[in-house]
Amino acid sequence: MKGNGLPRAEVPAAFDAGAAAYDRLVGLNPGYHRDLRLSARRLVRPGHQGLRILDAGCGTGASTAALLAIAPDARVTAIDASGAMLARARAKSWPSTVEFRHTPVEEPPAGPFDAVFAAYLLRNVDDPDSTLRALRGLLRPGGQLALHEYSVRDSRRARWVWNAVCGAIVIPLGRVTTGDATLYRHLRRSVVAFDGVTELCARLSAAGFTDVRTGTMPGWSRGIVHTVLGTAP
Repeated sequence: MKGNGLPRAEVPAAFDAGAAAYDRLVGLNPGYHRDLRLSARRLVRPGHQGLRILDAGCGTGASTAALLAIAPDARVTAIDASGAMLARARAKSWPSTVEFRHTPVEEPPAGPFDAVFAAYLLRNVDDPDSTLRALRGLLRPGGQLALHEYSVRDSRRARWVWNAVCGAIVIPLGRVTTGDATLYRHLRRSVVAFDGVTELCARLSAAGFTDVRTGTMPGWSRGIVHTVLGTAP
């Protein structure tokens, strides 16, 4: 494992190994599902109906559920590179407007989409800039991208809280629950190495997005979890 987390090629297998316990572990995180819904609410504008949304990096479907909570009539295409995580998602009950596909974000389905939601995805790809440009290319003019992501580099307090929570809770609990803390050590290191919010906004602008803006979360994840939004011109 590198200092900034696992190589991209090893990330899907790490999620495969952690898939069985993943929902149970994130359920212990106060605010995890609430925060996803808040980012989804920031993405989906009031009054918009029948949207076609790409859920990029859907995992076990928590982000998909958040989107449907805000836009219940949306047509959602949910993709993930981890087959085991996707199997957990597919096993849940979904409306016929939801489709799951086993594919990495580097090989996305054809657009256009009205919106793209990417939760905890960008720090796990090899080339974030190319990924952002590709996602912009999938959007209709005026369509929006929402990144829901950990970002602590810009704040000393956020880094301290993140490292404390991971060291005292996330990694030990992951090890006890799954017998292997690889995924959770990757989580800690990849977040610490990832962009600050300022740099992340600059990436979106450089990738051609306009009206780039951000918002953080309430509770313990304030300043740690953020929504970063951009509009396709």
